[in-house]
Amino acid sequence: MDDRLVSDLRIVLADDDLIVVDKPSGMPSVPARTPLDPPDVARVLAARFGPLEAAHRLDRDTSGLLVLARSREVRGLLGRAFEAGPVSKRYLAVVHGALPADEGTIHLPLADDPARPPRKRVDPIGGRRATTRWQIREVCDAGRGGRLTLVELNPVTGRSHQLRVHLAWLGCPLVNDRLYGRGEPGPLALRATSIMFRHPRTAVPVSLSVAPAVEPPWSRFRPGSASVPSG
Repeated sequence: MDDRLVSDLRIVLADDDLIVVDKPSGMPSVPARTPLDPPDVARVLAARFGPLEAAHRLDRDTSGLLVLARSREVRGLLGRAFEAGPVSKRYLAVVHGALPADEGTIHLPLADDPARPPRKRVDPIGGRRATTRWQIREVCDAGRGGRLTLVELNPVTGRSHQLRVHLAWLGCPLVNDRLYGRGEPGPLALRATSIMFRHPRTAVPVSLSVAPAVEPPWSRFRPGSASVPSG
């Protein structure tokens, strides 16, 4: 077990029905596929909270807020909420280059890339519907004529690798994206910074947020620009 990943996992909310964590980059949100993979969030927390199941997926390389259910009943309620759409999720990302406008929406269906798993690819014919809204927060000089852009992302759908593929298709791959970017070392510059949903038991609105990372490339931007998006 990677002690660094475990120490970086932080509890944001815990009650009798659910747990919300700030997941570090590199830790799977669902059970690992091979014995060589790091343990997933539920396994790491099992000794403390008992059986848990992620209510939604967060790519292994993505950090930020992840909701887990403490029972099958709650998992079903949360799963239906995430699928039906009354859940708002926002991300912050740092990408290479500058996006084509201050804000926009991208509609590009996605499918598995059988030639290069676990990658996904744009497939207008056989792909599943995928929609992402984006808004530029700040652009900074990256040296040697390059630029980095801090962008806020709102995934309307929740396909695997959706944000990564959409940004790469726009010509602005995420910093440190080993699958769709330039392959730099370091944690993927994509962070789930806020989530809003109704509590599955009480129907009370739950709104949670976490701060952006403080290391590069995040530290290149002004603190106000990288503040957590509000609801």
